[in-house]
Amino acid sequence: QVQVVESGGGLVQAGGSLRLSCAASGSIVSIYVMGWYRQAPGKQRELVATITSGGRTNYADSVKGRFTISRANARNTVYLQMNSLKPEDTAVYYCNVDLFYGARRDYWGQGTQVTVSS
Repeated sequence: QVQVVESGGGLVQAGGSLRLSCAASGSIVSIYVMGWYRQAPGKQRELVATITSGGRTNYADSVKGRFTISRANARNTVYLQMNSLKPEDTAVYYCNVDLFYGARRDYWGQGTQVTVSS
């Protein structure tokens, strides 16, 4: 069984910072891509950032230069450092982990709320 658990969301003023963490646990053989997605009220879930096991990153244009994704492979953990937050960053942030456990598939966390006040 695999569990994906996020932490670190909360309420912050515009211009502030937050750091999200996500840990995958269980009898995992390999983790490939780890990423963050977000979903604002009334909108579709969208990609925020991803990182491969080799450290290659990909960001949505809307967060480039403000957000940084990183991972600790030994701890099966991915982080999202969010700086210069804007009210439009308000959303539920979900962690996604592409891994091998019996078969290769991706798993989602339960989501963590990020609210940026103006």
